[in-house]
Amino acid sequence: MKDASALASTPPYFGIDVPYMEHIGLQPLSLDSDGCRTRLLLQRVLTNSRGDMHGGVLMSALDFTLSAAARAHDPLRYGVVTIDMTTHFYEPGRTDLTVIARCPRRGKSIAFCEGEIVDTYGKVIAVGRATFKLLDLKKT
Repeated sequence: MKDASALASTPPYFGIDVPYMEHIGLQPLSLDSDGCRTRLLLQRVLTNSRGDMHGGVLMSALDFTLSAAARAHDPLRYGVVTIDMTTHFYEPGRTDLTVIARCPRRGKSIAFCEGEIVDTYGKVIAVGRATFKLLDLKKT
């Protein structure tokens, strides 16, 4: 996997600027041709009334990480649009979290991705699948 610093001369999120991901503190970790890893630190402002990581924040982090996996084969050439996303929550998020995404199938214009969110103990907190439309930025 390439270290996130490999794209250091480009915007911070694997070649793109995503102010909302910066706002929630999502940290890009690594990217290779079929996968992506990010980290989300537990912060009080991201929690729900029980002190668990808010589900909407988890879905946002998962959506971004899945989308990075979708364009990982050429991250500076492609953008993506989420067509569909399904998330299943298994456990509350009560620690820092790692989001792991893969792209098991990518066509010319559509990518199918899957991933999971794990806590610091390796427990799976949530899983998700998404379909993305690939946008060739060199043609727009």
